[in-house]
Amino acid sequence: MTKADIVNEVAKSKGVEKIIAQKVVEGFMESIEASLAKGENVYLRGFGSFIIKKRAKKTARNISKNTTIVIPAHNIPSFKPAKVFTAKVK
Repeated sequence: MTKADIVNEVAKSKGVEKIIAQKVVEGFMESIEASLAKGENVYLRGFGSFIIKKRAKKTARNISKNTTIVIPAHNIPSFKPAKVFTAKVK
């Protein structure tokens, strides 16, 4: 399912125009992105949590050049589904 499919589904199920549904969906995604960029997790009860995972610094190998490289510590976004959501998918 793409973003356009989600917009169409929301517009049809809620009886609003596609332009309005698109702005709502994009606003929702932008607010989640902005919160994660500020270092704040987003918790949606019954759906799941958008969280920031911290990755430690590690040493890796570049196989093609046969050298070692250091990957610095960094943060990555992650999604953890709620138990209710997981049960519906199963």
